Amino acid sequence: MSLDKENIYYFNGTAYAGKSTMVKRLAEKYDGIACEENYHDELQETLDKNEYPCLTYTRDLQDWHDFIRRTPEEYASWIDGVTLECERLELQILERLSGQGKKIFVDTNISVETLRKISDRNHVAIMLADPEISVKRFFERPDKEKQFLYQLLLDEKDPDAAIENFRQCLKLINSKERYDKFANSGFNVFVRDERRSIEDTMKLIEKSFGLKEVNSGDN
Repeated sequence: MSLDKENIYYFNGTAYAGKSTMVKRLAEKYDGIACEENYHDELQETLDKNEYPCLTYTRDLQDWHDFIRRTPEEYASWIDGVTLECERLELQILERLSGQGKKIFVDTNISVETLRKISDRNHVAIMLADPEISVKRFFERPDKEKQFLYQLLLDEKDPDAAIENFRQCLKLINSKERYDKFANSGFNVFVRDERRSIEDTMKLIEKSFGLKEVNSGDN
């Protein structure tokens, strides 16, 4: 595998930490490529369900109510499987993109273990938010996927029980254990702080990456 280590910048961490915003803004500022959340979806239709059972689960799902009726343990196991399968696809896509000579900013599923092998401390940003945020604010986001799931939960015979079960699913995948694994990964960590502006967070990350703006005149 041939990856341009110098021009690929990875963002991993927890939900609601600002990864998507940083990827988009940095790609715009540095005339780079933005690999935003779930960018591997471009390969979704071509995947073999035997090779990628977790990623094709939702693609081939007949009744979406089955998705929300899973136990927290089943949900967490599926999420872990999706993450592993996404990593394989991301590495394929990044290998292809890295030949273009542009800076690439990636909202990634690639594990910290793999990132240690393919990158370094100056090319990885771990962004973290309070795990409780993901549980409390999951349905506050206006994106279609989350509102679709919310409507499914409301359609259940006992909506309150269905919503509580799904909240337990979210709690399990946003556990302190998972948070601590990121926090202790050895990479530069940026914890969400509501008192800090997006621009200030961006400056901190630019400094950690050693980025210099295109045509800025810097040597």
